[in-house]
Amino acid sequence: MKKIAILGSTGSIGTQTLEIVRDNPDLQIVGMAAGTNIDLFEKQVREFKPILVSLQSEKACKELQIRLADMEVAIIPGMEGLLSIAQMEESQMLVTAIVGMIGIQPTIAAINAHKDIALANKETLVTAGHLIMPLAKKMGVSIFPVDSEHSAIFQSMQGENADRVSKLLITASGGPFRGWTRQKLENVQLEDALKHPNWSMGNKITIDSATLINKGLEVMEAKWLFGVDLDRIEVVVHPQSIIHSMVEYVDGGIIAQLGMPDMKLPIQYALFYPDRRPMAGKRVDFYQLGSITFEKPDLETFTGLRLAMQAASEGGSVPTVLNAANERAVHLFLHKKIHFLEIPEIIEWCMSEHKRIENPNVDAILQTEKEIYERIDTKYC
Repeated sequence: MKKIAILGSTGSIGTQTLEIVRDNPDLQIVGMAAGTNIDLFEKQVREFKPILVSLQSEKACKELQIRLADMEVAIIPGMEGLLSIAQMEESQMLVTAIVGMIGIQPTIAAINAHKDIALANKETLVTAGHLIMPLAKKMGVSIFPVDSEHSAIFQSMQGENADRVSKLLITASGGPFRGWTRQKLENVQLEDALKHPNWSMGNKITIDSATLINKGLEVMEAKWLFGVDLDRIEVVVHPQSIIHSMVEYVDGGIIAQLGMPDMKLPIQYALFYPDRRPMAGKRVDFYQLGSITFEKPDLETFTGLRLAMQAASEGGSVPTVLNAANERAVHLFLHKKIHFLEIPEIIEWCMSEHKRIENPNVDAILQTEKEIYERIDTKYC
C-alpha cells in the first residue's frame, strides 16, 4: 500500500489524482488540503477518509469540523495545515497540486521529512529551484514531474545517459490565439481566453497558456529539474498536443513521448514510477490524426514568453517578480479588471522596477512576492 498526501485536492490536478487513486486500490490518501471549495472537499474527505486535512481559512476549517462531526479526522487551517500534511509520518509521497508560491514552504518541509514529491506546482521551481533541487539531492528525495511536458522529458530520458543530452524541446499548443496579431488580441474577452483548444485545466494555467507565459515558466522548471542550461532548451509550437516534449541527444537522435492530451498519464506515471499501470482512456489514432505540425513561437505578438525567457536568463529574484506579477495580473484579468494585453505589460513594468537579488532565500522570495502584489494592487485596485 502506497500512502500519499495531496495539496490542492479540489483543483484540476488534485481531482484527477483522486480518480487514479479510485482506480488503484493499492494507493491510500492519508492527508488532503484544499483552498476554499468546502463542498467538494467534504465529499472527498468522506470518500477517501484521510486522517489529516486542511482548508485555507480558520473559518472554513471550523465549518468543515461541524460537517465532519461524525468522522475521526484532524483539521488544521492555513499554512500550519499545509506544513503538517507535508511532513506527516504516515505518507510516503506528497502531491503538490496547489497553485502559487504558497507551495514552496510545504515542498521544502516534505523534502526535509524525506518524502518523495510529485510536483505539479510550477512556482516552486520557477522561484526557488536553486533551493529545492540541492535540498532534494542532499536528502535523497526524488522529484517526479507531473506537468505533461516535463513528464515527457523525464520519460524520454529513461535508460539514457543524462550527460549525452544535447537539447530539450518543450512543445506548446500555441493556445487559443495561435496565429493572431496583436491588433486582434486587443479585443480578447475572458471567455475566449478560457477556451483552450486541447487541454482541460484550471483557469489560471489556461490563461497562462493563452499568453504563452506558461511555456516560459516550463523552461525555468526544466532548467532546474534536468540540470540543462537555458541555451539548450527550445520551445516548439505543436498545435495537435500529441508530442508532449522531446529530448535531443549528442548523436542527433531525438526521443519523444506521445499520447493524447490527458493529464492523468503523467500523474499516474509519477505515482507509480518506474512501473506503468493500465489506464482507461482514448488512444492516439495515427490514421485519424493524419499529420502533426510544428511552428516557431511568435515572441513579438506573445511578449509574455519573451519576458519569461528574459527573467530566466537574469535569474536571482527576477523569476519571482515575473511569477508574482503574472499571478496578480491573471487574477485581475479573471475578474475583468484589466485587458488581456495588459498582463505582459504589468509583468514588464514590475521587472523594470525591481532591484535584483542574486541568491534569494525563502523569506526574500516571499517578500518579493508581497512587494509585487502591493505595487500592482496600488495601481490597479
